[in-house]
Amino acid sequence: MSGFELHRLGQIMEPEPGNELETEGVTNPASARGRDGVLYLFPRLVANGNYSRIGICRVLFDGDGDPVGVQRLGIALEPTAEYELRPGGGGCEDPRITYVEPLKKYVMTYTAFSTEGPRIALAISEDLFHWDRLGLAHFWSYQGIEFEGVDDKDASLFPVAIPNPSGHAQVAILHRPLFPGTRPEETALRPSAQESDLDHESIWISYSPELLVGRKPYQLGHFTSHHRLAAPTSPWEKLKIGGGTPPILTRHGWLIIYHGVSKIADADNDCHLRYAAGAMVLSKEHPQHVLYQSSQPVLEPSLPAERTGIVPNVVFPTGIDRRDDLGTPDRFDVYYGMADDKIGVARLDLPEYLPLVDVAHPGVFLDNALRI
Repeated sequence: MSGFELHRLGQIMEPEPGNELETEGVTNPASARGRDGVLYLFPRLVANGNYSRIGICRVLFDGDGDPVGVQRLGIALEPTAEYELRPGGGGCEDPRITYVEPLKKYVMTYTAFSTEGPRIALAISEDLFHWDRLGLAHFWSYQGIEFEGVDDKDASLFPVAIPNPSGHAQVAILHRPLFPGTRPEETALRPSAQESDLDHESIWISYSPELLVGRKPYQLGHFTSHHRLAAPTSPWEKLKIGGGTPPILTRHGWLIIYHGVSKIADADNDCHLRYAAGAMVLSKEHPQHVLYQSSQPVLEPSLPAERTGIVPNVVFPTGIDRRDDLGTPDRFDVYYGMADDKIGVARLDLPEYLPLVDVAHPGVFLDNALRI
């Protein structure tokens, strides 16, 4: 047992019949509580030609407090900036939203898809309904590693300033740079003798040196001091791992529900990619330190809606909601993409103990559990 388990609550969104904005799917939503306490969902809406907008919906709950559906409210962002457009289409994709305490504002990180490829972009809002673009994130070179011009995805911000490698409090971002030669389509062709490979796509953490209270928010988009936070360590995530839900502080540390990719063979022995979800916990005091990383997935594609779709065999977590409204701060609802064309939600109850796993040797649990 991993110590973390996700229990499905159901599918809450699928393409609306006759809606041209959703003909190729609704998927991979951000989630955020508004100042009014209402939970809003920000799904990726995919029209013909893989033209993606970011919608906004209100989440609907049943009498027990479980999410059961959504009310569509319109569009939060659609491609208009040069870095979001390409011939015949464009992309504002896969958002994550964090309320950033130093700014007292919501910040959306999303994938902007232009002719240059996928890049991380940011937007800022007071109320979740009106968004101002901050432009593309810029990652300075660091210790001989060049990030500018590199495809990048799956970004999310910490809600508070955290210590950088030098101990200075700064706003930090998690992201997944796609360095040449690290994509699953490339690494899947390599020999499979080893359990993990640091040259596969990984989760990185970077810091914004400009952001101080009172400074203008556009400076949030400059990042440096890059550090490979976590790499694939187990067979279920062998080809790559990437960010999922934004980091949220729990009594065990910073919790992230992330995604991992492996390969599977079908009846014709053709290889395909399989996306599953795992749990990761980072130290509260030193978030560059991984305290826990799933040796087994906490959610994997098993339902027909997760195994069949635009991209089959995918569960892709992107939104998380702490259920303080129910008086259960150890309950989290995780919103995830299903086969790249639908949205599901699953319940996570924080375990009493944080299992100790040696992340350098996957699957090896230590004798004692950590009580915090």
